Amino acid sequence: MRFIVTTILLSVTLFGSLLDFKYLNEAKEAYADKNYTKAEALYGKVQLEEATFNQADALYRQGKYQEAIDKYESITDPKLEAKKLHNIGNSYAQLKKLDDAIASYEKSLTIKEDKDTRFNLELLKKKKEEQKKKDKKNDKKNDKKNKDQNKKQNQDNKDSKKKNSDKKESKEQKDKKQKEKDEEQRKKEAQKKKEAEKKQKEQQAKMGDQNRTQPPISNMEERKWQKMLNKRGVNTLMIPLNKGDKHNETNPW
Repeated sequence: MRFIVTTILLSVTLFGSLLDFKYLNEAKEAYADKNYTKAEALYGKVQLEEATFNQADALYRQGKYQEAIDKYESITDPKLEAKKLHNIGNSYAQLKKLDDAIASYEKSLTIKEDKDTRFNLELLKKKKEEQKKKDKKNDKKNDKKNKDQNKKQNQDNKDSKKKNSDKKESKEQKDKKQKEKDEEQRKKEAQKKKEAEKKQKEQQAKMGDQNRTQPPISNMEERKWQKMLNKRGVNTLMIPLNKGDKHNETNPW
């Protein structure tokens, strides 16, 4: 009975080994043909950490870097640790996570010195340093740009304030000039009025003087002129002066 069980177990193991061998060969062929999706699926059918390592590599080749990292990290075989860390570093480098990639390379080198791992590590350190310089340069450039923008904004604000101030001042000057013009016009009109009143007063004063130098015609002289006019046959009307007064005639006609 024990022999039968042992035979069955050996047969199952042999069958499983043959099946794994089949999957591994097909996976290898698919990988060589760059059919990484098929290779990934076939490697996943084999319960060996070496197959898991190759499955992770097939994920890496498809650009599925985070999935590749997760698959690499599931491997526990110490013999694969250095290579696993090397490939994890490569995956982080592809994700632009330079610090994580550098850390993985450094861990790998503590386990085993490898020229490819060392080269990748030094390359990423150099790239990181260049990135720092570039970021610093960009920061300076951005600072200068921001300063220039702030300077321009401040100048624009000053220009706007000056423009508004000039516009306000211009309006005030215009109003002032109009006010001065109106005031000057009023003064001219007042001067003309004053001169007209003065002229009128002078004319009135002159007429008053003339009236005072020419004495009024007496009633006797009026009748004398009337008789002279009648003799000449000229009839005219004259308004009697001092009507109602008694005639004061020394020489009546």
